[in-house]
Amino acid sequence: MTSWLGVALLPSADHMLSAVQLQEKIGGEHRLHPTLTVDGNLPHVTVFQGPFTDSLDPEAELGKIGGSTRLPKEIRLATVGVVYQPTGWVFLSLENPPLLHRLQQATLEALESHLDREAFDTAKDTSHFSQSERASFAQYGYRYTGDAYAPHITLGRAEERIAQNVVRAAPERTHVPAQWAFDRLSFYVMGEHGAHAQTLAERALDRT
Repeated sequence: MTSWLGVALLPSADHMLSAVQLQEKIGGEHRLHPTLTVDGNLPHVTVFQGPFTDSLDPEAELGKIGGSTRLPKEIRLATVGVVYQPTGWVFLSLENPPLLHRLQQATLEALESHLDREAFDTAKDTSHFSQSERASFAQYGYRYTGDAYAPHITLGRAEERIAQNVVRAAPERTHVPAQWAFDRLSFYVMGEHGAHAQTLAERALDRT
């Protein structure tokens, strides 16, 4: 049986709430989907996500990932901006330091053997992907790995025109924090639009 799962960085408690409030404010009269909450669809930065076979043990693999990379107690990422991503996505784009690439590489090394490659969506329209995103999708079934990795908190999805208008109006609607703090890794069940719908395993970044 195929399970659609992901590994993510979770914000600290106060920044978790800030991300929930940010989605509400920038959406204005339009609701972005799915709705972020502190006890449901969690704000997060995806490290990797995809279809996995039953051979994967989330608790064990998260331990391998966390233990294979030297991580600080907290990762702080600067805000790049609220950006539009085809098709219909509203992202809070974040800086992309080498530490995140090392973390993603450790994740890919731990999980690649458990990927259910037969479940990759080979019919997906990738015409709006960049060349590196198409290469990433073909190799891993996920758009953002390697050169294509783009750390972000997904603020939601809407009809194309609405998503573009939300991004244009964002600076007028709210102040976006300059930095975001992350203190945990999680293994999660993907929900609507890849949401962090259910936590399967969680660990502090610097746990030995």
